[in-house]
Amino acid sequence: MSVSVEPTSVAPSQNHSAPANAAGAEGAEALRPHAEDAFAAELAALAAQDDRPRPARWKLSPWAVATYLLGGTLPDGTVITPKYVGPRRIVEVAVTTLATDRALLLLGVPGTAKTWVSEHLAAAVSGDSTLLVQGTAGTPEEAIRYGWNYAQLLAHGPSRDALVPGPVMRAMAQGMTARVEELTRIPADVQDTLITILSEKTLPIPELGEEVQAVRGFNLIATANDRDRGVNDLSSALRRRFNTVVLPLPETPEAEVDIVSRRVDQIGRSLDLPALPEGIDEIRRVVTVFRELRDGVTTDGRTKLKSPSGTLSTAEAISVVTSGLALAAHFGDGVLRAGDVAAGILGAVVRDPAADRVIWQEYLETVVRERDGWKDFYRACREVSA
Repeated sequence: MSVSVEPTSVAPSQNHSAPANAAGAEGAEALRPHAEDAFAAELAALAAQDDRPRPARWKLSPWAVATYLLGGTLPDGTVITPKYVGPRRIVEVAVTTLATDRALLLLGVPGTAKTWVSEHLAAAVSGDSTLLVQGTAGTPEEAIRYGWNYAQLLAHGPSRDALVPGPVMRAMAQGMTARVEELTRIPADVQDTLITILSEKTLPIPELGEEVQAVRGFNLIATANDRDRGVNDLSSALRRRFNTVVLPLPETPEAEVDIVSRRVDQIGRSLDLPALPEGIDEIRRVVTVFRELRDGVTTDGRTKLKSPSGTLSTAEAISVVTSGLALAAHFGDGVLRAGDVAAGILGAVVRDPAADRVIWQEYLETVVRERDGWKDFYRACREVSA
């Protein structure tokens, strides 16, 4: 016997008809709107001009979903901003996977925009990115399957009224896209809850003698961290249910600078921070430092370097620059300078106080000190490193 989950049980999606600033306290603006709210105008423009075939229950065609992520200009002149800067084929494979019966696993080192891409894919495909399971070492099986209203359970026993569907169950019942973040952080026995869901497209409810069958349009996006390999490795049975797409680090310094600039601008506008036209030089320096220490060699290839224990990802570069911009806005003249990013760089590089500090000091003295035009940066970093 199959059982349906009524749309009224899906509270998050009901809020999408309200303005983004209605979230939280009445009249308060959301600190970080969901992708479908923040980019509602772009999604609406794409839907209006999208005349290509759409899979069942998709809000956009695969072509329009890829355009939403990669950016472009529509025939009516509407500009779609890039959400992901990287190889086009990666996005096309990810979108195509969601149009099949295989789930999508976004794999990569920290800071390669796995969560960002996951959220925007769900927003473009289903118009709802909130059907989310956040993976941690303590994530229970109920978070993926379903839970119970214990007051109802104790009063009346197992029943439909006592059942509390999880995000994956709601996505199955309504033909939408569910998300599981940090899949390899979830205990292995809980991970394997997904095997039946992904292979049989059904979720048994043995307490009621029923099941929820996935309707067309359902799929699942999971993310996993390359560096977590060995924490809770996926079983071979579960891994076979996914099509794995590896998100790489930005190929060139220019691409990474572009990514950092775009995200800092978006975050800065949400925090009412000043624009960043005069801060591009500092962004380039942050990106250069991170890439050189990450790669273990200077940009010109002449000097080998020791790499610190941290990941020094693009996401961390965004955080360093955003923090520096806030410092410049609140305690400076609003112009991003070397002194505003120095402390953030130190915090990102020196994770192990003993080993990483030695690596950082050596890099400062052998590379930064000798680099033309970096004297102010060297002085600022020396000051915070003392």
